[in-house]
Amino acid sequence: MKGLATAALGLVLSVQAALAVEPVFPPASRIGLVPPKDMTVSRRFSGFENEEKATAITLVEMPAAAYEQLVGGFTKEALKRQGLNETSREDVKLSQRAGVLIGGTLLGAVQGRKWILAVKGEDMAALVIADIRGGEDGYSEAQMREALTSVALRGPVSLEEQVAAMPFRVGDKAGFRPVRAMTGNSVLFTDGPKDTIKAVEQPILIVASSLAVPPPPGERRNQFARAALNANQILKDIKIERSEAFRFKGQDWHEIVATATEAESGQPIVVMQTIRFESDRYVRMVGMTRTEQRSENLRRFRAVIDSVEINP
Repeated sequence: MKGLATAALGLVLSVQAALAVEPVFPPASRIGLVPPKDMTVSRRFSGFENEEKATAITLVEMPAAAYEQLVGGFTKEALKRQGLNETSREDVKLSQRAGVLIGGTLLGAVQGRKWILAVKGEDMAALVIADIRGGEDGYSEAQMREALTSVALRGPVSLEEQVAAMPFRVGDKAGFRPVRAMTGNSVLFTDGPKDTIKAVEQPILIVASSLAVPPPPGERRNQFARAALNANQILKDIKIERSEAFRFKGQDWHEIVATATEAESGQPIVVMQTIRFESDRYVRMVGMTRTEQRSENLRRFRAVIDSVEINP
């Protein structure tokens, strides 16, 4: 009996150990992993975080065809321009899937470490970005490598489920429909028959919650808003018509309306950027439309952002 009890206990412990190393998938994410100890699923983005250790792991789903282009762009010079000093690079094999893992240190005033993992699946590519801000505190190199190389991919998740898992809710879509969810914090909307839009042939509306970036102080919000708009790579020749801060629903807001040119086609368009600032985060809406639909769509863009509620 004693031998039987010992065997049973061993079986229970082995099952518990197996369960403990099962990958964790954030809500609606096709990417999962076994997070380091004390890291939990983030409510702000698709991934994991530990605020006390200033550590975050962000999961980004991409089309399978993007893998080669993604990895090809990870040159030392390109990474340095993005603030990463590469110190290690290795090809990895994750459940028979090809991957590249890059590690390095952060450049600039804030010390820290960062890892980038790209994995090629059958019908998607996974980009996993982990960073620890603040010297040698936080997790060890071995702990982060173990977590990143535990990455697992699963089958498709419906768009409805992805939208429902966002850190915000859109009460009034104003006739727009969601066509894509990104990084667990952003939704792309449009109005028209096409899901892939070129040259703003249909109006585009993106609603995104900030990731781990705190909102800037009040006096810097105008500068922040202008910089965010100018960073949009599909726009050029941006000419601001209106830029203003205001209070609405007890919150601080900032809104810009501008004309611009769609970079690839040269098509003239109108863009509206509205940012709602919370105490510890912000929600940013960017709407783009062709000039002949300006009046109608600016009104619709504003109806959408006014209806957004932040999940607790």
